[in-house]
Formats: sequence, C-alpha cells, structure tokens
Amino acid sequence: MMGKQASSAEALARFAHVKTWVFDLDNTLYPPHADIWPKVDARITLFIANHLGLDGMSARAMQKYYYQVHGTTLNGLMTEHGVDPHAFLGFVHAIDRSSLVPDAALDAALAALPGRKFIFTNGSCGHAEATLRQLGLEQHFEDIFDIVAADFIPKPAAKPYHAFLARHGINPAEAAMLEDIPHNLTVPKALGMRTILVVPDSRGDHKEVWERHDAADETAPAFDAVTDHLPGFLTSLVTHLQKPQA
Repeated sequence: MMGKQASSAEALARFAHVKTWVFDLDNTLYPPHADIWPKVDARITLFIANHLGLDGMSARAMQKYYYQVHGTTLNGLMTEHGVDPHAFLGFVHAIDRSSLVPDAALDAALAALPGRKFIFTNGSCGHAEATLRQLGLEQHFEDIFDIVAADFIPKPAAKPYHAFLARHGINPAEAAMLEDIPHNLTVPKALGMRTILVVPDSRGDHKEVWERHDAADETAPAFDAVTDHLPGFLTSLVTHLQKPQA
C-alpha cells in the first residue's frame, strides 16, 4: 500500500520538475524487516565493548547516548575517545547481507525513473556498495556520498547536504530526497528540495522512538509524499511523469 498522499495525482505532480533523485540507503532502499540495521547495530555495541572494555549493557547505553547527542555513535566515539573512524566503519559493516532479496519492481522503477540518481548515507561507501550489489541496484546510481565524504558530519546537520549538492552541481530546486527518518528531511525541505518520507510497512520498524514518523510533531517539515512501499510509489511516479502534460 502506497498511501493516499503518495499515490494521488496531486502529490505526484509535485515531482514533474525533478531532475535529480537523492536516496538514503538503510531502511529506504530495502525494508526494515530485512534485518540489516539490527546486524550493524549489534556490531556497533560489540565494537564499543571491545574497544573500551565495557560489558554489553554499558556499551549499549553509551552507543544510544552518543547516537542521540552526536548524530552518530561514531561521532561520539571520535569526539570522546579518539576512535579511528575507518576501523570503526570496517568493523560495524562486516555483516551478512543474505537476508536482502533483489526487488525486480524496484529495479525496473529505478531504471525507468528519469534523471540523475545518488545515494546519500550516514554509513560508509563500502557498506553502500555491498548492500546495493546484494540488492542488484548498483547500476542505477551515479555516486555514493557517505559519512567519509561528509567529513564525518552526519545528517541531519546542514553542512553535509551543502557539500553533497556542491560536489555534484545539483540545484536543490530541481532535486528530491527520499529518506526513512523524518528529521533528515528538514534541511532538504528548507533548501527547496522535494521530500519523500519512506515509512515501514506492518512488519515493523527498528528505529529509535524519537526517529520515527509517529514521533514527528507539528514543527516537522511537511512531506511532499509519504509511502510505505517504495517500488509502488516510484512506479506510479514514473507512470505519471510519462503522461503528456497539459
């Protein structure tokens, strides 16, 4: 189900001018029930426990505290403990991705979607590449802008968005961003980008409570579309864009 807002002709018409599509990776290009993020999450806890000599419960508490205060757990570990970010990223993204199943409908929709396409992630380029290969989607994206390219400053801070747009010469007024975390769409909306919030289906959500769509209050940005089925939304969007415009 795409949801009324996502599938309406009025909502789809908002994207007629878009020339560049910017996709988050985790829990956006694949559903949360694929269990990729919980595997990374567990590896982060293990890294902290090993690196700082903590028990599992203490490591977990530190992980979640740093994530909320610093934007990423990595940022907190770098700031508070001088952790080597490359060692961290290599460790936490060494996971089994076999639970990811290629989605023929998403592959076809991305192939048909006109314009440039990018990945913009708080994860690493290596993680994004491995995940896209497992999904069979790597051929659709011009480049991956990762946490290293962002100088380890994560979304939702404004600086990495500006750096990403400048790096690729993107006019935000002609771009759209697709994300699963509401507050990561605040800056794109302010810059003039179209925004699509990808929410989980009935099979569950692994995000923290404060990150979820139902936690967004009235100060959150208005979304140009909300969907719980990305392949269906993109397919409807492509169909709409291919119709002769009056």
